[in-house]
Amino acid sequence: MKLDGKRLRLYAVTDRAWASGPDALLAQVADAIDGGAGIVQLREKHLDHDAFLEEAKRFVALCREKGAISIINDDVEIALTVGADGVHVGQEDLAAGRAREVLGPDKIVGVSAHSVAEAQAAQAAGADYLGVGAAFVTGTKADAKPITRDTIRAITAAVDIPAVAIGGITRENLPQLSGCGLQGVAVVSALFAQSDVKAAARELLALSEQMACS
Repeated sequence: MKLDGKRLRLYAVTDRAWASGPDALLAQVADAIDGGAGIVQLREKHLDHDAFLEEAKRFVALCREKGAISIINDDVEIALTVGADGVHVGQEDLAAGRAREVLGPDKIVGVSAHSVAEAQAAQAAGADYLGVGAAFVTGTKADAKPITRDTIRAITAAVDIPAVAIGGITRENLPQLSGCGLQGVAVVSALFAQSDVKAAARELLALSEQMACS
């Protein structure tokens, strides 16, 4: 599935650390979309299967209502069950090729990549976009080591599919990613840890537009 790069300018990745429950989390997602996020990934590392499934159903319905692309992190079966637009898998998760096999040709498959070799393998396996990083030091993934701007540029130059940077991105450091060939940025705390998620989304989207066009 081809992705319009503009939909990737601001890619929101959820984290319930700043939400009091499912309702609060979905309210944050709604604000992120209203502020300009074109694609949202539901990321739940600690919910059991049934709770994740129920939340995913509501999440997909919300994204559909608001016109945003819905992505489920890691769990291909849940993505298929709830009718999400796609799934994002890491290097340690279900292989991109297997995700494509399960979801079929019309769904979106995103893959994390930290090197040119990983990026090219993901593209060959049918990935639609790459999440490249970590761009900066991040508290979301303790084992995610930052990669250099040169590596990011090498990755985006080596593939034909769009790429977003992820990992430790804030409104302060986002402009440092200019000139790397990225279509956008994926953010977690820069959105969902903010008191005004919608306003944060608007600001990050404007910065990402400038970054992607430079």
